[in-house]
Amino acid sequence: MPPLEPIRVASGDMAEDRFSRLRLLGWWNQERIASARVLVVGAGALGNEILKNLALLGFRRILVVDLDRIEVSNLSRGVLFRESDIGRDKAEAAAAAVRCLYPQAQVLGVRANVVQQLGLGVFDWADVILGGLDNREARLFLNRSAWKMGKPWVDGAIEGVNGVARVFESGKPACYECTLGEVDWAILDRRMSCNLLTRADEEQGKVPTTPTTSSVIAGIQVQEALKLLHGLPTLSGKGYVFEGLHHTSYVTEYTPDPDCQSHYVFDRVVRVNERSDRLTAEALLNLASRDLASDDVTIEFSRDIIWKLVHPETGAAQEYFAPLGSISYDQGRDPADGALREVVTRHGFTRQDLEVNPEWAARRMSEWGLPLYDVFIARSDGAEVAYVMEGDAPQVLQSLVEEAV
Repeated sequence: MPPLEPIRVASGDMAEDRFSRLRLLGWWNQERIASARVLVVGAGALGNEILKNLALLGFRRILVVDLDRIEVSNLSRGVLFRESDIGRDKAEAAAAAVRCLYPQAQVLGVRANVVQQLGLGVFDWADVILGGLDNREARLFLNRSAWKMGKPWVDGAIEGVNGVARVFESGKPACYECTLGEVDWAILDRRMSCNLLTRADEEQGKVPTTPTTSSVIAGIQVQEALKLLHGLPTLSGKGYVFEGLHHTSYVTEYTPDPDCQSHYVFDRVVRVNERSDRLTAEALLNLASRDLASDDVTIEFSRDIIWKLVHPETGAAQEYFAPLGSISYDQGRDPADGALREVVTRHGFTRQDLEVNPEWAARRMSEWGLPLYDVFIARSDGAEVAYVMEGDAPQVLQSLVEEAV
């Protein structure tokens, strides 16, 4: 990345740099903003406003992740999109627009399903995470991943002229999962069928939103991110509820759930410089055995994978090695007779597993169906090490690679 040089413009008899008015705030640190690594998940209505604000404030290290492509209806809610962008990936188009707003910024857009295709190494890379999401499953994944990697994240949600912005800090409950009620869990359960295959997409009513509401909520989100980076008081464990009809807005404090499954932070993180397409399962086990001083080691995945699909009558098996949730009902059926096959999952392996399946010893860590730049957790006798596949960072972060190494 080029060195940070002020951009100066004439203003009467005074010379101002681009951020001189911001520096009038006594606590403002432009260099800290410029060096911060920001992960933005979601490039829709909220994501557009988040990214616009980040560009205006001088953030220079931004990764944008979104699964969708731009539709014509996005043009009324996305300040960064143009008619010529229809059909483009939202993340790519938004990243390009941010670079136009602030040419000094390094912005990368990635089209990916955050739950299945985003490695936990990206959370390790980020200093702060901003969510502009529209579903609970992705928010829950963000929450658990941010907690594991010890990173704060700022959530936003909008509907009509109402919205909410809230901050969740790793190790400081309450978290997003603490806020979920019975209805939320019922909706999450409907995402998957009883045999762990993803249900076909159903027609759903579109949530009504306005660009004005997304502007308000995204503004609060980015302001909270600024405060996190400057060590100022935030909405940690709280939510700012914006009621746009009568403006009876308020701040609510969430109650921590002592049994919440998200409240888990890795004890020890080790960054492995080897690429996951070169590191074998046996080599990782050997590394973990050395680090944990034990031969009885279990390697756990960051998320469950579908190992194979088994015919209920013949027992014929087809190996898949894909993230859980990435196979649909139709893919789960046997192509010959249409029988719905049983899903067999895995969450890791041991040395004994390699003895039973000797071909696994030479299996590369990139061949287990997990995303690049992911984390593998080694456990033994109550001790653990989380291995970040740092060698994958250049392939995943691309233009941001200099910021990661």
